[in-house]
Amino acid sequence: MSFSLIGSLVGVVTTILSTIGLPGLFALMLVGTFGIPPVPSEVVLPFSGFLVVEGVFPFWGALLTALVGGLAGSLLGYAVGLWWRHRLTDLGIGQLRLDEKHLALVDRFFARRGELAVAGASALPVLRAYVSYPAGTARMNPVRFGVYEVVGSVPYTVALLYAGMVFRSDWNVVTQWFQVLDLVLIALIVAGVLYLALCAVGVLESFTLHRPRPATPAPEVPSAGQAPPPS
Repeated sequence: MSFSLIGSLVGVVTTILSTIGLPGLFALMLVGTFGIPPVPSEVVLPFSGFLVVEGVFPFWGALLTALVGGLAGSLLGYAVGLWWRHRLTDLGIGQLRLDEKHLALVDRFFARRGELAVAGASALPVLRAYVSYPAGTARMNPVRFGVYEVVGSVPYTVALLYAGMVFRSDWNVVTQWFQVLDLVLIALIVAGVLYLALCAVGVLESFTLHRPRPATPAPEVPSAGQAPPPS
């Protein structure tokens, strides 16, 4: 019998949804948008759509529950980013470290494009689970953050619920792809760990966090008897 990481995760998700119902959907969406541990809404929402067609969930109840749970998880991530802002510069390993300049860059980015970034990321896999952290770190207005998080989440949530309703009879066919997804997931994990390890020991410079400062010439010191340059 073969073991599948994603298949096991799907088994846990479907068991929770089938036995706990809408409260389980709320909890899974909260954890999924909080991002720790990663619970992909790409599994939670389609199976919820499957349960809608089976008559277990009402469509509007599932949609509202998913949106409220996702918003709750995002606000928790926002709070963590806000609370940890002044502790981020103490974190890091080797060359992989944040400083005040990086926080200033995040502040400027979210001041100019925060609404677009939150709405866009909330409609994309993976990014939707983690955009709340930099938004909180940048001290984006929490009401604006919540509004644009919902704006991006509505089409994403509706689309995945509908996909589950359409493919309800082919759910077993979908599970056949779990072994392929396992390979992709393992490759991404290995690549990420290798990259962080090389940055930590200084073999690679983290191009996203460190950029060399331009050299500044030393000021000229006038010799004895020479008048200083005009100011």
